[in-house]
Order: sequence, then structure tokens, then C-alpha cells
Amino acid sequence: MALSVIGTAGRQGDHAIDYHGLNPNGQVHWNLEWQALYDAALRRGEGTLTAHGVLMAETGERTGRSPNDKFVVKAGDENNPLTGDIWWGDVNVPTTPEIFQKLSAKVRDYLSSRTELFVQDLHCGADADERLAIRVVTENAWHSAFARNMFLRPSIDEIDSHVPEFTILHAPHFHADPEIDGTNSHVFVMISFEEKTVIIGGTRYAGEIKKSIFSIMNHLLPGRGHLPMHCSSNTTGDNTAVFFGLSGTGKTTLSADPKRALVGDDEHGWSAKGIFNFEGGCYAKLIDLSEEEEPAIFATTRMPGSILENIVIDSEGVPDFADDSLTANTRGSYPIEFIENRTEDSMAGHPQNVVFLTCDAFGVLPPISRLNPAQAAYHFISGYTAKVAGTEVGIKEPQATFSACFGAPFMPRHPSVYADLLAAKMAKHGARCWLLNTGWVSGGYGKSKRIRIKWTRALLNAALNGSLNNAEFVVDPRFGFEIPQACEDVPEEILNPRDTWGVGADYDSAADHLAEMFGENFVQFERGTSQEVLDAAPKPLS
Repeated sequence: MALSVIGTAGRQGDHAIDYHGLNPNGQVHWNLEWQALYDAALRRGEGTLTAHGVLMAETGERTGRSPNDKFVVKAGDENNPLTGDIWWGDVNVPTTPEIFQKLSAKVRDYLSSRTELFVQDLHCGADADERLAIRVVTENAWHSAFARNMFLRPSIDEIDSHVPEFTILHAPHFHADPEIDGTNSHVFVMISFEEKTVIIGGTRYAGEIKKSIFSIMNHLLPGRGHLPMHCSSNTTGDNTAVFFGLSGTGKTTLSADPKRALVGDDEHGWSAKGIFNFEGGCYAKLIDLSEEEEPAIFATTRMPGSILENIVIDSEGVPDFADDSLTANTRGSYPIEFIENRTEDSMAGHPQNVVFLTCDAFGVLPPISRLNPAQAAYHFISGYTAKVAGTEVGIKEPQATFSACFGAPFMPRHPSVYADLLAAKMAKHGARCWLLNTGWVSGGYGKSKRIRIKWTRALLNAALNGSLNNAEFVVDPRFGFEIPQACEDVPEEILNPRDTWGVGADYDSAADHLAEMFGENFVQFERGTSQEVLDAAPKPLS
């Protein structure tokens, strides 16, 4: 087995493999491209090929993120320049430098004992002035292929001079001992800003790789005055939009628009220049994927170089996207180049529209509503949606949740930091704000189906092209936002959710309950929030 001939970075000089405390007994493969990684994954029994020649891998018991197993190393106090401004709590759970050092030593010993290691030198951030140089070291070829899909792939010249600023040591088959290692289970994702290292073990779910780097970027960029965003983005060149939302709310689906060029589907920064994608690929949910409704994403599932995750294939080797027997969180990762309609540099100008995506399981929120600046700040800090089945371990059906900034698990700083940056940038560039419900109406989950994608697209297109502003709007008495009363190609009866319920009193009860939940959640953010934003809170009517 020969090493990759691409580049020489890491095999010699100051940043060789031993720079990371690794002393491999086996072979180290540097910067292999997708075909060589496919071949290695098949040879090692890590996956199979579909009928279309695409690699499919399974992740075992962990088919989604493990939020209870994520830790950040806390060193020193609030004066520590690296971690002093982290908002410690249930999301950013602290661990000690001693626990990290002991567990990372075990991970290094474990990786050093593998017969093969796979290394990728990559970048996070399409803006060359803001990008982060990263290195991913893993024991699995398919995880190396995933990392190569998801981050930006340097040129050969860039690889030769690549100096990693953060490194992921990825050991999916190594299990921690909670009683000895200070973890909550055998799974762990630990970030050390002091050592500029992430260690991941006990889970084969590939999403932990990209989300750990996302968390790092979310911590670093605000210090430079830039807003990191859990959002997708697309543009016409002179009309840019960003779509905030948690997994399963439609970021990938809605940003893949044949009339608008894709900037990226999940993670972006908003700098003084405009929008830039963090990633070099997309990580799409594939459950119930259809060629008719999502042709661009469907096409990627038949392109060698993509990776399918936890997809059931039939006897002919054809993926069955409706089969959720392994998980509802079926996934596909692919290089962004597989989307033909995209910006060449994964960048765009300042957005004219900011869209908050929510998957409302109660069937209370309208399909679309327009928010004023105070309401935009309130809903951004609240981050209401539903956890969609399969996105996290143990989630079997949608559950109401609040995730600050529509990405709390990945936000190391206090939500007000991100909210203030968003408000300032929207005000400076005159961006409008919309709340788009991609979830349920007519009684909510279990009593109806999710809103049809074609209706959501029609509403979104009307908002982005400005035509929706010509509609008549009414103010919702409970939530305060404005609801359009008509939109081309959308049934008028679904625009006002109370009209879709058989009994209006049942809607009122559910809506009051949701309004109360907003208020209960926001208590933790009241200190330091302006009275104008506090006054934008939903108000129960009974």
C-alpha cells in the first residue's frame, strides 16, 4: 500500500505525524482522493457500493449527534483569552485539562497502533482571509472521504505548505470508560482551544467531524466582528438570502433552487465582504428524498464520490430513501461541485433576506410570516423548532425545542453575542426577516402531513423576489408578526393556521401553550436583553 503522491505536507518537516503525538506502527495515507479512499474503504470492509457506484456506510448505534457527550476544556477563569468568553452550561459542558490530556493520550496510543491511518489537510472557510487550516486524522477511509467532501480541498501547492491550526484525532472504534475517563458514556467529543485539538471516539456518525469544526469557527469569528451562522445560503448575484435552521428544517432542500445559485447548505460566515461558506460540500438529509421534488440533491446520490450514510439498499443495490429502518437521519455527503447551480467561489454579497426556518410540530405557526427587527432578534435568540426524528440519539418523533441562534449545540458564546451581530448587520444592509414554517398545520404532528415542499417554495420565492410584500398582511394577535393573506400557487386556507383546525378553540389552546413555552424559555436570556426585544415576546390570549 503506497502513500498518496499528492503533496508532501505532514510527512516531513515541523508538522509531520509525530507533531500530533502520534507514532504509527502502520501505514499513513496522506490526502488520498475519493477513488483511492473508496478502494480502501471497500478493501477494509467499511462499506459497500450501490448500483450507481456510490459508497454506502453504516454508523452503528449512533446514527445522529451525541449532544450529551460533547465537552469543551475549561482552563483558567474568565480572564483566559481562549475560553474566558465561553457560555458554560448544559450546551458548553466543561471538562478539565487533566481529563482531556489523559483521554487524548489514550486516543493517540490507540491511533498509533492501527494498521492504517488516513490524513486529510483541509480548510474551513471559503474566504481566504478568514479560513481555518485543519487536519483530520482518522482510522477509517470512509471518514477521511467524508472530511474531504465536507471541507475545502486545497490545491497541491497549498497542501505542500499546509500548517494545521486545529486538528481532529478521530477514533470512532475506540470506546471511553466513563468511570475512568470522565465521560458520560463510551462516546466523547472534546474540544481543547489551548491544544487546538479535537478528540472524537466511540461514534461512527460522521457529522461529529464537521460540527466540531463548526463550533470552533463559531467561537473564533465573533472576536473578529464576523457573524458565524448555522444557515444555508443562495443568491442570484444581486439578491442573496440566508436560511437559519436546525437539522431537518429544510436548509439544504430550500437553498437548492434552480433559479438561485447555491452558496452553501449549512454553515456560513457574514463578514464585512458578505457571505462565505465554511464548507466544501453538503451533508443532506435523505429521508423520503424524491427526484421530482429535489432533483439536484437526488442526482448527487448517483454520483461516485458521494457518500451515503445509513441508507437501506434493495436487492439490486438501489437506495430506498423511504426506508427508515436504520434511522430517519439518513444522510448523503457530496462535494459542492456536484451541485451545478452554485457560486464558483462559495461566496456572495450581503443578504437582502434573512429567513428563519422552523419545523413547528404543534401546527400553530403560519407557513410564512414577516418579522420586524425586535421580533427578529427575539426569534433568533429563541430558535424555536422541533427536533426531527433521528437527528439526535433517542428522538423517535418531533419534539418541541428551543435552540438559541438556531444552532445552540455549536455556539460557544452567549446567544446575545450572535444576536447583536445579526441585528447590526441586518440594520446596516437593510435585510428583511421572515419566519418560514416547514412543519405542520391542520392540527399539528400526527393529525396532518408536513406542509408540501412546493407550497413552501412558492412562499419563499415570493418573499425573496419581493412580490409577497404586495400582499395584504394581518397582524397575529398572539405572536405579533404579520401574515400574508394570499400568495400565488398556495392555497389561501393554509396561510392562517387557525382556519385549518376543525375547532378554533383547540387551536387557541395549542397556540397559547406554545406562546407560554416561548416565554418560559426566554427567561434565561432576559438579563442583558433590551426592553424592545422583550416586548416582542408572544403573549397568550387566555
